[in-house]
Amino acid sequence: MFASDTLDQITRRFGYLEARLMAGVAPEEIAGVTRDYAELKPVVAQIHAYQRALADRAEAEAMRGDPEMRALAEEELARVEAELPALEHALRLALLPKDAADARPALVELRPGTGGEEASLFAADLLRMYQKYAETRGWQVQMISFSETEIGGLREAVLRIAGEGVFARLKFESGVHRVQRVPVTESGGRIHTSAATVAVLPEAEEVDIDIPATDIRIDTMRASGAGGQHVNTTDSAVRITHIPTGIVVTSSEKSQHQNRAIAMQVLRAKLFDMERQRAATERADARRAQVGSGDRSERIRTYNFPQGRMTDHRINLTLYKLDAVMQGDLDEVIDALISADQAAKLAEMDG
Repeated sequence: MFASDTLDQITRRFGYLEARLMAGVAPEEIAGVTRDYAELKPVVAQIHAYQRALADRAEAEAMRGDPEMRALAEEELARVEAELPALEHALRLALLPKDAADARPALVELRPGTGGEEASLFAADLLRMYQKYAETRGWQVQMISFSETEIGGLREAVLRIAGEGVFARLKFESGVHRVQRVPVTESGGRIHTSAATVAVLPEAEEVDIDIPATDIRIDTMRASGAGGQHVNTTDSAVRITHIPTGIVVTSSEKSQHQNRAIAMQVLRAKLFDMERQRAATERADARRAQVGSGDRSERIRTYNFPQGRMTDHRINLTLYKLDAVMQGDLDEVIDALISADQAAKLAEMDG
């Protein structure tokens, strides 16, 4: 089932990292060694569990030759044979190639799509849903950019979410989220369909993406807002255009210095995500239609309020607990998406 050379190589690598940590690592290397050790630890635990089961099976088979021990050996053999399929499956999952971005913080970008004011109100609902989900998981949420309409809808928001496994759990949220409900702005009680788009990007560091100064154009603008509240505001909003790709990012906090840093952070994440998408497409064109495609134009989910139903179209999952979902109860759908992605990768590996 598994090449013993591969398993031995992994356990030797883990032993080497463990010995280095115990002996002491240079400050500039500690982050990398600690990260590699943490990534391998659960894999090695699965290898050991699988190898113990194989050893138990071999021992039980050897005991069957002794008439006095045969009954006990048969009982032990039945136990091990029952456990082995689950141990094999867990080890196969542990050995799947890891997405290097899974442990990174995520930038979550939300915008209204088709549907006018109702789309902006739904985008605001999605923003609250992700904020509440992050809260239930103990993640840290920072509002990077936020702009709302006069009646409380969302024009645009960018969140930075940090914590354990953030990008791994949120990356399948990218795409078009569709809502079916009676808008608060509709007097006739008719059900409308509108949409909002979500983009989840892994945070990029300067070492990941080098952006030459000659590739960007930076414009400063006066912050805009309702009424006369910005009359005395200095020009502080920043718009950065990445000339080679045409990507434009803006930030309109009070500090121009802070705005530039925020806009560069978002631009790096967008360029890093573009590079990841290009590499993924080159690796396997066939996987573009599968769960992890990250296509921003793909309709991934429908939230039907009259029926209290949420449907994820990629995996044909329907949950009749929309109220709970909108309050941040997302684990069931996210776990199902992760399982579907793992199954697709296993099938690809076997094929």
